[in-house]
Amino acid sequence: MRLFGYARVSTSQQSLDVQLKALKQQGVIDSRIFTDKQSGKDADREGLNLLRLKVESGDVVLVTKLDRLGRDTANMIQLIKEFDAIGVSIRFLDDGISTEGAMGKMVVTILSAVAQAERQRILERTNEGRLEAKAKGVQFGRKPFIDRTKLNALHKKGIGATAIAKQMGIGRSTVYKLLKEPEETV
Repeated sequence: MRLFGYARVSTSQQSLDVQLKALKQQGVIDSRIFTDKQSGKDADREGLNLLRLKVESGDVVLVTKLDRLGRDTANMIQLIKEFDAIGVSIRFLDDGISTEGAMGKMVVTILSAVAQAERQRILERTNEGRLEAKAKGVQFGRKPFIDRTKLNALHKKGIGATAIAKQMGIGRSTVYKLLKEPEETV
C-alpha cells in the first residue's frame, strides 16, 4: 500500500500549506502529493489528472477534507467510483471517513451532496449581497476613466469644482485632488 496525497484550493491567491503539512504528517512523501489551485466544481484538474495516472490497486489517497477533492456531487461520485474500480481508497483526514467499505462510500456520497449544497448556498448569498449593494448604489467594476484634459479645460474656463464634478460624473473631492496633482506626461 502506497500513500498519495491530494490538496486543492480554489484560487491561486490561497495557500496549500496547511493541507500539505497535514498530508506530510500522515507520511505522504512530497513526490506523491498532487495539488491544484482551481475550483473543485470541475473534475478536469491537472493535479487530479496526474494523481489518477499514478495510483494503482491497493493505494490510498489522503485528502484533508471532502470539499478539497471536489464540490459537485456527480463529479465526486464519479471520482470515487473511478478510484474504487482500480482498487484505490480515499481517506478524508478531517472528516474521519474513508471510501473503504460500503458504509464509507455511502457516507462520502451524502457528504459530497452536502458540500455541493453549501457551495450553491454560498453563490446564492454572494448574489443576494451583490444585488443588495447595487440597490444601495454601489458601483461594481473598474473605476471610470477621468479625462484630465477636459477637467483642466473646464477649470481654466472658470467653471467651479462642483459644476465640473456634476458634468463629469465624479466627486467634487476628486476634482480638487486632480487639480492639485500635476498632469502626468507619457
